[in-house]
Amino acid sequence: MTNISIARDLRIGSVLIGPPVVQAALSGYSDWPMRLLARRFGASYVVCEVMLDKFLLAVKRRSRTRHFLHLTDDERPVGGQLMGAEPEEFAAGAVKLVEAGFDIIDINFGCPVRKVLGRCRGGFHLSQPAVALEIVHRTRDAVPAHIPVTVKLRRGLDDSNESRDRFFEIFEGAFRAGVDAVTVHPRTVRQRYEGPSTWDFLAEVKRLAGSRIVLGSGDLFTAQDCINMLQRTGVDGVSVARGAIGNPWIFREVRAMLAGQPVPAPPTLAEQREVMLEHYSLAEQLYDVKLCGPVMRKFGIKYSALHPRHVTVRDDFSRVRSREDWQAALDRWYTHWSGEADEAALSQPNAPQPPPDAVE
Repeated sequence: MTNISIARDLRIGSVLIGPPVVQAALSGYSDWPMRLLARRFGASYVVCEVMLDKFLLAVKRRSRTRHFLHLTDDERPVGGQLMGAEPEEFAAGAVKLVEAGFDIIDINFGCPVRKVLGRCRGGFHLSQPAVALEIVHRTRDAVPAHIPVTVKLRRGLDDSNESRDRFFEIFEGAFRAGVDAVTVHPRTVRQRYEGPSTWDFLAEVKRLAGSRIVLGSGDLFTAQDCINMLQRTGVDGVSVARGAIGNPWIFREVRAMLAGQPVPAPPTLAEQREVMLEHYSLAEQLYDVKLCGPVMRKFGIKYSALHPRHVTVRDDFSRVRSREDWQAALDRWYTHWSGEADEAALSQPNAPQPPPDAVE
């Protein structure tokens, strides 16, 4: 039975989220089909893949770019995440996200990718609190008052005391500027995804925050990981990132645990096949036919981690170029396992997570 103290509903500003488990922004992944499936399986809130302010100011709704701003009412509430370097352009980009219909604007000060840091974006802002807080102030002022603004942080550039001090300067300053919640990934930018995330730091941050809303991220690959983070750190919600790619079922499992209900059985291969077919069909509504296969290839690779023959299945999905290839892989690997053999195979531990290739 889940501790009732962690099962309270989450609210971000004026937006009632619900059970405190959400899908994080994931560059190259959290597009409309992924977000919609996450919502259907129990994610209370979803965030789009991060967008550059410069891109938003110049973007035209052409076939190759329309997917970035595509959203529908059945995925609400949905957040738009923004990244950039200049405070003025950042605020203007936030306005574009509001105009596109996003319910919450999320500021990314956490991306650890080298090319992002080299262009003074994402996690680079953790080195310059004055600029970071100017971005927050300008964004909050530019966005209508009823639209919540949130911030995503890592715990610093590195483990130095100077980085720690800068983190808390930005953290406190962001709340004073009027943000409604902060999500903290307790690895440093230098760590990227290496080594365990420091949940003790999350607990420290939440104690300092008091009643202010803090979400935690990092090392959430199972429903039990989500429950453990809520219980051990006291954060108000968990933001599932890489653990949700190819595994929307994680959200229904967390929600069952939060409600004190039996955890649903892992999805059978037949259930996985059904969702994977739907995922491709949703992608076809969004992408050009030539682009759809390559986009879905990376999702197939992630879905394959749940298959008892994951290495071979992963290799098959890595060659997907079209719906026909997708269908052939499903016919090959998701129809011939059934009954007791299917269930026995699925009861084995999941395959290790592949190296991270999604920017959280």
